[in-house]
Amino acid sequence: MRLRYSLFVILFSLIAFQGFAKKSGDVSELQIGVKYKPKTCETKAHKGDKIKVHYRGKLTDGTVFDSSFERGDPFEFVLGSGQVIKGWDQGLLGACVGEKRKLKIPAKLGYGEQGSPPTIPGGATLIFDTELVAVNEKPSGGEEDGEDAGEDGDDEL
Repeated sequence: MRLRYSLFVILFSLIAFQGFAKKSGDVSELQIGVKYKPKTCETKAHKGDKIKVHYRGKLTDGTVFDSSFERGDPFEFVLGSGQVIKGWDQGLLGACVGEKRKLKIPAKLGYGEQGSPPTIPGGATLIFDTELVAVNEKPSGGEEDGEDAGEDGDDEL
């Protein structure tokens, strides 16, 4: 019995230490920050919709690993179908066309412990600045006259 207790204490200590050893900026759950939302929302993204998204992907140290903004070519996929990482499938649900969101995605909803070498290390928390460009080929229908919640991508969630 005493050996079992000792093993439990050691295991608990290792788990607790692992939590403290996490890199600064890492998260364990998906965080969604709305950076900009149009005043009127004519079209929202639902599971099964074909959506177009502009994005900038960064590591928690600020290193940009990919960006559609610079290419001028938004990424297109079917939401909720598993074509992208789970953090995107979950984090873009309900977004309005024209909406800008900051997604902070834990490794378990990103590329996991294996990462995506050489640009994304294993266990990496990912930060995406996103803008929903279109849903089912329907772009934003109105002017962008909503409240701007900051576009520099540095706001905390």
